[in-house]
Amino acid sequence: METSVPSSEPVRTQAAEVAQLPNHKVKIKKPGQRACNETNEKGKFCGGHLKRWFYTSDVLEQECGCVEKAWGADQEVYRCEFCHTLYLPSPEDSCGINVAGPGQLSIFGFAGPPKEGK
Repeated sequence: METSVPSSEPVRTQAAEVAQLPNHKVKIKKPGQRACNETNEKGKFCGGHLKRWFYTSDVLEQECGCVEKAWGADQEVYRCEFCHTLYLPSPEDSCGINVAGPGQLSIFGFAGPPKEGK
């Protein structure tokens, strides 16, 4: 599944679509996204892995508390390991918890059937 945007069309920014938190930058994951697509003030690409973040057990987040106040105690949230940008799951991913996506069939025929959502 490949999605591309023609160069003549503007790309939508996600910051306007997602309510931002006072101490965290929040974005929405693209379907199958596993790496951070944030850029810093110099334009350098972050590229950190997105990992499931259990904010209720994070000591620093317990002091702040803004994530739990905004979303409750059980929200599925991913955080970049380097820049700590928060990512909410994509509404287009329908496989339940979308840690690494649904998987793909191997073009070489070595892999088994694709993963199924639980």
